[in-house]
Amino acid sequence: MTTKMIVGLGNPGPRYARNRHNIGFQCVDLFARRHGIEVARMQLRAAVGDGWVSRNGQRAKVLLVKPLTYMNASGEAVGALARFYQIAPEAIIVVHDDLDLEAGKLRLRRNGSSGGQNGVKSMIQHLGTPEFHRARVGIGRPPGRMDPAAYVLQDFSAAEEELFGPLRQTVGDALECWLFEGIDVAMNQFNG
Repeated sequence: MTTKMIVGLGNPGPRYARNRHNIGFQCVDLFARRHGIEVARMQLRAAVGDGWVSRNGQRAKVLLVKPLTYMNASGEAVGALARFYQIAPEAIIVVHDDLDLEAGKLRLRRNGSSGGQNGVKSMIQHLGTPEFHRARVGIGRPPGRMDPAAYVLQDFSAAEEELFGPLRQTVGDALECWLFEGIDVAMNQFNG
């Protein structure tokens, strides 16, 4: 059975843990808890965990990955892991924040450009292709003239958590759909 890789993008360390930029890490952590997979093994500059996801009598083998290289170099770890485990780019989905998507929106994509997201740009570079799947989590634009770099490194507010708490669960549902039914069905179901 082919292993599929679910990558969450973020920055390592407690000071970044609750940042908007770390929504990918947050979603992978929640998904791991949901399926009893521990993402604690250090391998090729990433925290990884592997295990099985079960749904309706079906099972899928997954490798959960949180690159520890900082966002802008995420592809270094992901490219190395994909080669080590012989996982094709089409069997990879990356969960990341997106400034250009309305806060609280989820958009799954088959492939495409980085859209200015440096972690995705690094993955394209190190996988040698843009042909991997995306779960883009909208965090919206910063208010007023606030610098986008400062905005993404802020923690979610209590009010935002009311939106993003349930959204993280929805991302988990979308990842399960992707695992068992593929990207097209997942896009149809979750890009509402």
